[in-house]
Amino acid sequence: MDPQIRWVDSAGSTNTLLASDCDGLPHGAVIAAHRQTAGRGQRGNSWESEPGANLTFSLLLRPAVISAAAQFELSMIVALGVCDALTAATGVQFKVKWPNDIYAGDRKVCGILIENSIEGSRIGRSIAGIGINVNQLKFISDAPNPVSLAMLTGRTFDLTKLLSDVCRTILARMSHYESDPCAAGLVHEYRGRLWRGSGFYVWHDAASDSDFEAEIADVATDGMLTLRCPSGQLRRYAFKEVAAVL
Repeated sequence: MDPQIRWVDSAGSTNTLLASDCDGLPHGAVIAAHRQTAGRGQRGNSWESEPGANLTFSLLLRPAVISAAAQFELSMIVALGVCDALTAATGVQFKVKWPNDIYAGDRKVCGILIENSIEGSRIGRSIAGIGINVNQLKFISDAPNPVSLAMLTGRTFDLTKLLSDVCRTILARMSHYESDPCAAGLVHEYRGRLWRGSGFYVWHDAASDSDFEAEIADVATDGMLTLRCPSGQLRRYAFKEVAAVL
């Protein structure tokens, strides 16, 4: 299906703007801002974006078969859809940094913040806030590793076309999944696209404020990450409990 896109000149947060007026909007509605002044990322981080150079937008999703208990399925669908669309646009292979940042090599090109409204055992609606570094060539914040599509390819991209392509790809992925839901297959694909998906790397345990070496052993359908230490010990984490050390 084609997304229904509305551009605004400026917004504090497109997620907040869409949430304030989404009751009558259909699945696939989008609000995109030429300038976002208070974009939010995971862990409460802000999102740096040069006005008019990047994509900052929110996509309204109304899942039909994904339950509240399985809401990480939605996160995987969105992240994989963004990867698909960006690879098609650039020829660059992108990876998903658990749970849903998008990386090229060791540099971050896209952040995703998904906010769900739960109604009993189902997701009433979901708002996927997505920020993609597109044509920006210089980053001035203290973010450690930003990169843009223009920096990766040496090309300038049409923001309107790229926005439509990204949203259409996400919606197509969701439609395909809801017509034939298979959580195991979705996790298998997600697992295969993970950044640092094989090999031992350094991780930071938030509870103990300590670093340790481990490899990704598994990702559960609820998003829980299992890490395997060189000794064979398995350590299981929820989001925000552990982070990869760059």
